[in-house]
Amino acid sequence: MAAGIVFFALGWIGMVLPVMPGFVFLLGAVFCFARGNPQWETRMLDHPKYGPALRDWREHRRIARKSKYAALGFMALAAVLTGFTAGFPIALIPIGIMALVGTWIWTRPE
Repeated sequence: MAAGIVFFALGWIGMVLPVMPGFVFLLGAVFCFARGNPQWETRMLDHPKYGPALRDWREHRRIARKSKYAALGFMALAAVLTGFTAGFPIALIPIGIMALVGTWIWTRPE
């Protein structure tokens, strides 16, 4: 239950801050609430904005095309900013990680 609350709080912070992923933490909160508080899990899955995406991932392991494009676009922007701020060769580490994660996101069903 406590982990679900922490993930939920981090998820909402991530929805506001552009540098932090939010949806991943909401997925973690749903996972924890399924075991700790099924009523809160149901409320999250029934949320009008985030519920459909949470259910899609849980039931079919798919990501909506619009969400994919948004995630990949922001990751590309972050890669460019990292390249300018961190410099070569340090920037290759986060850019490589983002490339791997971006490839994984791109290969998920829609």
